[in-house]
Amino acid sequence: MEDHDTTEELRVEQLQRERAERERAERAATEEDAEAHARRAEKTAYLRERLEQRAEAERKGEQEDRARREP
Repeated sequence: MEDHDTTEELRVEQLQRERAERERAERAATEEDAEAHARRAEKTAYLRERLEQRAEAERKGEQEDRARREP
């Protein structure tokens, strides 16, 4: 399903962003930069979790639709 693929792609993108921001936080030259990168990592983690919830809801909806169509 196209919507599911889009959700999965977005989830993977957020995971990659989260990892990159965590790495930047570890390598930051200043505490201020490290905190900014850590905040960005937390934001992307939150968005990824929300996308995981959306994907789960989509899967459940698809299962319910199939169950209703079965005799």
